[in-house]
Amino acid sequence: MSVIQKIRDKYAVVIIVLICLAIVSFLLQDVFFGNNSMFSQPTEVGEVNGEELDYREYQQRIESMQERMRQQMQGASLDDQTQQYIREQAWDQFLREKIMQAQYDELGIAVTEAEITDQIYGKNPHPLVLQYFADPQTGEFDRSVLQRVAEQVKQDPTGQMSQQILAFDQMIAEYQRNQKYITLVHQGIHYPKWLAETEHAANAQNADISYVQVPYASIPDSTIKVTDAELNKYIQENKALFQVEDNRKIEYVAFNALASAADSALAFEEFEKLKAELDTTPDVAGFIKLNSELPFYDGYAPRNTIQVPAKDSIIDLPAGKIYGPYQDNNLLVFAKVLDRKTLPDTVKIREILIAIQPGVSDSLAKKRADSLEAVIRGGGDFAALALQFSDDPNSKQNGGEYTLTPNGYFANELQAVKDFAFEGNSGALKVVKMPIGYAVVKITEQKNFGPALKIAYLAKRVDASPATSSEALALANDFASKNGDWKTFQKTVEEKGLDKRRQDNIGPMDFVLPGLGSAREIVSWAYNADKGDVSPVFTLEDKFVVAVLTGAREAGTAPLDEVRPQVEAEVRKNKKADQIIAKMKSPETIEAAASATNQPVLTAEAISFASPFIPSLGFEPRVSGAAFNKAWGTAKSTAPIQGNSGVYVLKVSNYVPSGQPALDYPQQSAAYVQNLRQAVDNRLFEALKKKSDIKDNRASFFTAN
Repeated sequence: MSVIQKIRDKYAVVIIVLICLAIVSFLLQDVFFGNNSMFSQPTEVGEVNGEELDYREYQQRIESMQERMRQQMQGASLDDQTQQYIREQAWDQFLREKIMQAQYDELGIAVTEAEITDQIYGKNPHPLVLQYFADPQTGEFDRSVLQRVAEQVKQDPTGQMSQQILAFDQMIAEYQRNQKYITLVHQGIHYPKWLAETEHAANAQNADISYVQVPYASIPDSTIKVTDAELNKYIQENKALFQVEDNRKIEYVAFNALASAADSALAFEEFEKLKAELDTTPDVAGFIKLNSELPFYDGYAPRNTIQVPAKDSIIDLPAGKIYGPYQDNNLLVFAKVLDRKTLPDTVKIREILIAIQPGVSDSLAKKRADSLEAVIRGGGDFAALALQFSDDPNSKQNGGEYTLTPNGYFANELQAVKDFAFEGNSGALKVVKMPIGYAVVKITEQKNFGPALKIAYLAKRVDASPATSSEALALANDFASKNGDWKTFQKTVEEKGLDKRRQDNIGPMDFVLPGLGSAREIVSWAYNADKGDVSPVFTLEDKFVVAVLTGAREAGTAPLDEVRPQVEAEVRKNKKADQIIAKMKSPETIEAAASATNQPVLTAEAISFASPFIPSLGFEPRVSGAAFNKAWGTAKSTAPIQGNSGVYVLKVSNYVPSGQPALDYPQQSAAYVQNLRQAVDNRLFEALKKKSDIKDNRASFFTAN
């Protein structure tokens, strides 16, 4: 006990200090290395009104969309442009969810479980329910179909159907929330009768005028001096006209790693070996898929739409013959004509898509399509049936109509529809099987028949050899090492006659640059460099690039250098107007204005208050407005008016009836409200987006493709 007591007496202070240090160390560890520490890597790629989007969630959204896109494209790889589109769609989806949820919360908009249940099982089911749970024979909603699906969900051991039904419920809930919100907005739109009467009265007359115009072009630009201070003042007074997004500009020199003659000769030797197999294989499609850089198109192209370097030599080949090899950019190509047909170059069809989806199995979709075909054959209205039953949102509103051309875009999952449209006969009606469901298709018109060919292209890249690439890289490294600043960069380019190119309007989330392809590393460098900096060597697919940053614009009001020509034109115009008005010296009459400016008195008839466009003058809203100003009327001339193309003084000769019909307030009000509601529907979200506090940090997370 005495030993323990000595330890307590002698080392108590030391022990307490050690314990305190341990506690402090534990706390500091969280501060410096925890999830919210000052040294931890931030994970928020963006924020909307305080709601954060984590990088991992953003990636999950992207991957989910990529998977859906691959399914639509039947497993095909996604190119750079498609990947870029998906990233932006995932971001926009996040913005929409957060912005609209904030609106719902602020207004107290919610959808209860009872509402969802009522939308599915109630007396008036939701349109989605009516569409997905209809009797395939009659096309009418059938509650027994809904009950069967509910039973199948209970018996599904995988739980996948439950997840699909949950997603369906969420879709209805989101639809209902949005409908409630839009309804509230729509109910706030009103066209008061006093406004209708005022506008009707204003448009009841047209004005005939005499006028004097002094064009701005009558004063040479060289006589009008403007200063940077005046230009910047104009920008500040008109900020709304000069709002810009982040932007970078570069100039660059590319050192191409193109195949040499020796590289091409070696590639040609290996390529010739494949020709014999192409000539004899019974499975051309499979052979092309395994061996060619160009995909196999199992369709016919009209003769006049074929666009290949050796077109004239290929299109006259007999079926089974091969032409080549010929060069198409960096590809060596053999072309084999497989077949010929006479086909139209334009086809019009009507289509009703019945998709396979939760609650609609393959067999059920087929039954629905077959029943719709029978109804149409019996005289049913195709357009009405398409509007009611089609799952294709792109065509159901216009009766299922499509106009197709061989090379025009048509969704990959609908390719079988396109094949039938071109190879079937006009007037034919058929149920077409597709990966996503079934389509009832009727060919309504085919025109401009001509020869069409099915061609298989066996293509191989001619890549530069390692030696050739090394030579191009050495040139790029030498150029970068000797030209470390903008001035030297420009001087060397001029002296050596190098092919300098430029790239403007580079956004922070660009992954692909025209002429360069996948170039995310260049974009990232541009947003971390200073104006005038010269880049290191960037290695792209078939070239090495050295760039210089020539412009860096931040989001906000555009700097003068970016908009100088536009601003100079406006400031000069204003100064010219001041000179012209001063020269007129407040004329009492239109004749005095003509005498002071040595301009003729001209006339214009039937000027309308509703239209700012005046024949012989163009877009001049101030002139048309002045013609109906009661302060002047027909008694006296107007004061000088600064218009778009000159300064005007005018006098109304007389007002004449416009011949407009009597006011029909109910009809006019309905049309006004309908038009404004459509405008609101199209622009509402963008308006909400502008009002939101949005932070986009994605660029810092993506430094390479």
